[in-house]
Amino acid sequence: MGLEPNANIRSQLREKVMTITDRFLSGIKEAPAYVAPDKYSLDSLQINLNEKGHNPDDVFAEIEKYVDLPGINPASGNHLGYIPGGGLYTSALGDYWADITNRYAGIFYADPGAVKIENELIRWMIDLVGYPPEAWGNLASGGSIANLTAIIAAREAKGITPENVRKAVIYLSDQTHHCVEKALKIAGLNFSIVRKVPMNADLKMDPTQLELLIKKDINDGYLPFLLVSSAGTTDSGVIDPISDLDRLAKENNIWHHVDAAYGVFFLLSESCRSALLDMKKSDSLVMDPHKSLFLPYGLGVVLVKDREVLKKAFSYEANYMQDATTDDLEVSPADVSPELTKHFRGLRMWLPLKIHGLRPFRSALEEKHLLAKYFYYEILKIEGFEVFRAPEISVVMFRYRPENDEINRYNQKLIKEIHQDGRIFLSTTTVSGEFWLRVAILVFRTHKDAIDRTLSLLNEKVKEINSHPDFVS
Repeated sequence: MGLEPNANIRSQLREKVMTITDRFLSGIKEAPAYVAPDKYSLDSLQINLNEKGHNPDDVFAEIEKYVDLPGINPASGNHLGYIPGGGLYTSALGDYWADITNRYAGIFYADPGAVKIENELIRWMIDLVGYPPEAWGNLASGGSIANLTAIIAAREAKGITPENVRKAVIYLSDQTHHCVEKALKIAGLNFSIVRKVPMNADLKMDPTQLELLIKKDINDGYLPFLLVSSAGTTDSGVIDPISDLDRLAKENNIWHHVDAAYGVFFLLSESCRSALLDMKKSDSLVMDPHKSLFLPYGLGVVLVKDREVLKKAFSYEANYMQDATTDDLEVSPADVSPELTKHFRGLRMWLPLKIHGLRPFRSALEEKHLLAKYFYYEILKIEGFEVFRAPEISVVMFRYRPENDEINRYNQKLIKEIHQDGRIFLSTTTVSGEFWLRVAILVFRTHKDAIDRTLSLLNEKVKEINSHPDFVS
């Protein structure tokens, strides 16, 4: 087959893909949320390239069997692990359209419409968060790159150089997402001093402890420059006391960055909004539409209160790009981010927001919060279960407490049984040496029946385990 298939071949290929993907969506309710990978099941995915190519039917069948089946099914309403997303169909259409037209969205000169769409989305998110009009941002590939972008902006804004980097101090907590420390290393800040601020009993960063650390660092001749707080931690879904933390940051000339990748779009939910309003006080934040806006993986957003900081950190010129250096009516993404070559990923967000409107998103987010509260109260009705705390957004940490002292080993056995069953998918975490199960409710297809199924399955597996008390031997 040539690289430019004619209309008839395009139609045939498209129809085959549509048939398979429609079959996937039609069976999504009955499909398992998790299938334990068979170590031999991927052998058929050898690349085996040849000069003539392979039959498309065979290629598609391989993908359907060996890619779409094993492992976690992130599109399932029974996917209640990690921080799930969902994958809106209208987003997929946006990606299809953007890939076919192959629009370049890095510079306004190259595609004014694509850049305008992405910038309008940034303006909407700035308004949603409550940042001022002079703020700006970028649509990145995910929260990791978005956090990296904000950290580099903070480094430049606070004048961290090779001369003072070893005296620079960064304040995190044990609940800070690991991608932040990875970003610090990439940004050359792994030579700085990282302080882990103690947390309170709810796993929130303790402002009193932060204040003590800052005062000591200043007295010892160090340079406090970056504080990273969280609005919806991955482990427990809690929101740090952002207002109190921000006050300390402002008093000590510290850049305050909020990782709100998971929680931020719950601003659209009336029941969660008030807990998130203080994010507008920060210097920068990260938000992931592929989490709480239910989009497919591949879209994280960074917002910075001062757009000139972003430009200073990332704007460069090249001779071969001289045609593009015009007095643009819009900010070019390449001038405020690490990327030059940039896929038009904004269409995957623009299309569903324009087609569906905000109401379905508000309703879905409100439902996820209510489902988390429902799970919290219902799991406590099953004898032996305990919960870490009531959910602030849509994550609940819980575990079973057996009569013996083998709490960690018991819950490790319980999650293994849940995964082997596959009807639902849960994840786990360890906090202060204690093993916890997590339910993270965020897929737009997750409704009350999935939560009831989870409760029933947990009860069922506990009874099975308890009927074999020697399981830990």
